[in-house]
Amino acid sequence: MKKYILGFLAFLPAVVASSAKAFCPICTMAVLGGVGLSRWLKIDDTITGLWIGGVIVASAGWTISWCRNRKIEFWGRDVLIAIAYYAIIIIPMYYYEIIGHPLNKLWGVDKLILGAVVGSAFFYASYLQYKKIKTRIGKAQFPFQKIVMPVGILMILSLVFWLITR
Repeated sequence: MKKYILGFLAFLPAVVASSAKAFCPICTMAVLGGVGLSRWLKIDDTITGLWIGGVIVASAGWTISWCRNRKIEFWGRDVLIAIAYYAIIIIPMYYYEIIGHPLNKLWGVDKLILGAVVGSAFFYASYLQYKKIKTRIGKAQFPFQKIVMPVGILMILSLVFWLITR
């Protein structure tokens, strides 16, 4: 019973917070927990990395949008925000030895890092493609297209990496 109470209390601040914090330690721990869960479920780290990359890009995008809406401007804002999100996810994984194992590599790169880079690139590219379509046509082509495109590409990439690593 103590475990359940402590678990609830650990996540209580996230539940009652009035607004999202940009560098939330609970979010970082949730990502680390997700990596642990995916390993327990025997999901390859490249696939987990794809989704971590998507989460990083989405979180950075939300923060950039939040700053833009509040007219918070500084030199290199967008790039610095993206780098900060990568750091807040990657550094703890390195510190807790989740990444960096010499036998957990694909094509000479750590599987989680490879997945995160590929997932980030494709997630962002699908967002840019959505913006291009919306600009050209003036509206989304179907409901939730803004969500379906990046999530769909991560699902396709998950299948590709599953075929590569099985």
